[in-house]
Amino acid sequence: MGDTVRIPGGRAVTATLDRPESDTVVVACPPHPQHGGSRSDTRLQAVSDALAPDVGCLRFDYGAWDEGRGERVDAENALAWAGERADAVGLFGYSFGAAVALRAAAELDAAAEPAVLSVLAPPAGLTDHLDAVAALDAIGCPLQVVVGERDDTVDWEPVADRAETLGDAVERLPADHHFVGQQGRIGETVGPFLRDRL
Repeated sequence: MGDTVRIPGGRAVTATLDRPESDTVVVACPPHPQHGGSRSDTRLQAVSDALAPDVGCLRFDYGAWDEGRGERVDAENALAWAGERADAVGLFGYSFGAAVALRAAAELDAAAEPAVLSVLAPPAGLTDHLDAVAALDAIGCPLQVVVGERDDTVDWEPVADRAETLGDAVERLPADHHFVGQQGRIGETVGPFLRDRL
């Protein structure tokens, strides 16, 4: 069980820091909060488990719903908080959280950018503030895009196609959007990519 922490920044953001003794940390952005997304999401937990025992994982809940704007700021604040405590920080997001992670990484200057970024089931765009495809061109760190080939919940193809064009790692798994029963495969795919680059 991790430590419960509050992320500063003017919004009520609570997080769980798994393996707080680690000097490397991955910040994990949950799926859509209006659809039950939280820091206890099984896909986030699968990634955290795959990072053990050497890499910590900061899984956070967003503050009050703000149509993507405040949620992106929550991710940026979580990255800053982790960066003050760790030697290296990575970023992960699932679904809505993938779009949040991509936009947050794109908005940060090079000094604050995560060392590595992985996204699972990224939607091409959910709001005007979360255009994931446009974000790809502004990201300078190693990037992995993982998608489910049977995902008909979000429009992931434009993100995967643009990432491939840019030379980023793209993994296509035989799964739908929710990756039901595939937590192990998520961990095996995402964990090493993040861990090896931190």
